[in-house]
Amino acid sequence: MDREDLISLEAFCRHSNAEITFVTSLQDYDLIEIIQVNNVQYVPLHQLPEVEKMVRLRNELNINAEGIEANYGLLQKISDMQHEIDMLKRRLGLYEDL
Repeated sequence: MDREDLISLEAFCRHSNAEITFVTSLQDYDLIEIIQVNNVQYVPLHQLPEVEKMVRLRNELNINAEGIEANYGLLQKISDMQHEIDMLKRRLGLYEDL
């Protein structure tokens, strides 16, 4: 991964008013990936929208990392179920056209 695809954890936390310990705890719950290069921690740019959402949940609703993990688990299940519903609708549509 190129350095252009990364933002330092310190810079992200300073910009978003997030605690470094909170963001690293998100990694402990496997919600994000933190990459270490030359003793500097980085967050991949493609994860920024999700990390920003998690920081807002923390700052605005005072939800801890454990609560965010539970919410994201439920959201993933909902997304998986929606995907399955869409697939089943397409399959059903094939039979309705007959």
